Amino acid sequence: MKFKELAVKYLLPYIAMTIGTAAAAFSLEEFLIPSTILDGGIMGISIILAQIFHKGISIFVIALNLPFLLWGFKHLGWRFLLRGTYCMLLLALLLELFKDVPPITNTELLAVVFGGVILGFGVGTVIRFGGCLDGTEIAAMLLSKKVDFSVGQIIFSINIAIYAAAGILFGWDRALYSLLTYFISFKIIDMVEIGMEQAKAVMIITNEGRNIADELYKTLGRTCTLLEGEGLISGKKVVLYCVVTRIELAEVKRIVNEDDASAFVTVTDVSEIIGKHIKNTNVDIVNERV
Repeated sequence: MKFKELAVKYLLPYIAMTIGTAAAAFSLEEFLIPSTILDGGIMGISIILAQIFHKGISIFVIALNLPFLLWGFKHLGWRFLLRGTYCMLLLALLLELFKDVPPITNTELLAVVFGGVILGFGVGTVIRFGGCLDGTEIAAMLLSKKVDFSVGQIIFSINIAIYAAAGILFGWDRALYSLLTYFISFKIIDMVEIGMEQAKAVMIITNEGRNIADELYKTLGRTCTLLEGEGLISGKKVVLYCVVTRIELAEVKRIVNEDDASAFVTVTDVSEIIGKHIKNTNVDIVNERV
């Protein structure tokens, strides 16, 4: 494999995740935390605990995310563990570095708007390149396979509970500011990567249909519809159709690239899903080839 290909495959994702993580840490320390405006998920819980115990946020970020990293590793493998660990450790380090930098503004509205935009850009960039900054997304993705709630619904429910706690502890204006920040960052994540609620339909045209389908089912618990196809020049092909979440999309790309680098893949938005969609590993795969 040429150096350029190696750089694109291994180096570029880490450069992008570094930029995204730095943007998220900058947003938190320079806009949100000084105004006691909470992010959602583990970061929001970490901010609350740091305020209560008068400790640095970094220690809580690492301690609270560690169980979710291990949980994600069990289901998504070494690649996810390495990238997730890298992003979360880097986030903790950068939070410490930015902590002593004077905040850019003390005006709550400016902190909400610019903090939410920069945070959304950072988180979206990290997710786009297969990393993770918050363990609640891992939990939501895995729980969504076992319950009839989407990833977005689970994350939103967790964040509402966090903002309610913030309202009780710091005042309801802080909770409302935090909720507004969440909606802004959510929209920016949607623009950078894929919205948390937005499902994606993946169509894969390949020579390794069964292998890819089996690996998707084994790794993500997602079943595929296998269809017969024929290319005008390339001949007989297998067409896989699968619906996944935004967090799972990076893993889908990895599986396809490893099993069949010549596969042709299209990804489209799904506005609505009607009917039962199998998303767990509690059923047997039908071992019939198309």
